[in-house]
Amino acid sequence: MQFGFGIGPDVSWMRKELTDIGAEELKTPEEVDRAMQEYNKGTMLMAINSVCGCAAGNARPGLSIALEKADQKPDQLVTVFAGQDKEATARAREYFSEYPPSSPSFTFFVDGKVKAMIPRHRIEGRTREEVAQDLLMVFDAFIKQDEG
Repeated sequence: MQFGFGIGPDVSWMRKELTDIGAEELKTPEEVDRAMQEYNKGTMLMAINSVCGCAAGNARPGLSIALEKADQKPDQLVTVFAGQDKEATARAREYFSEYPPSSPSFTFFVDGKVKAMIPRHRIEGRTREEVAQDLLMVFDAFIKQDEG
């Protein structure tokens, strides 16, 4: 594990794994609210990032694999980092409060409404390929195929 100067582990590489695949990082409650308002039409996947090596270590690569393989991708991809950007994560969870807090996890929205949730217990102990398959199943179920 990498360590910074007296501030705990360096998680920048964990953030980079998601931003490198196009996720917009939401670090404040205001950024979460803005994204939820701006992206309330179409599809959006919110990834709750985490430092947990056993689950998040397969969640982030699983998302990358799913995006590589997907015929149809979410219109928007956003992320908050549990345990790091605590206020942003708490605000994000308000948008799907019917589900217990879970990190890492994925929440899929269509027109601002939750359509699917992949919680930690569906990630932990599974391979990145299995996580990708769950995400692909969600994409296939809720992303409309382009016609024409």
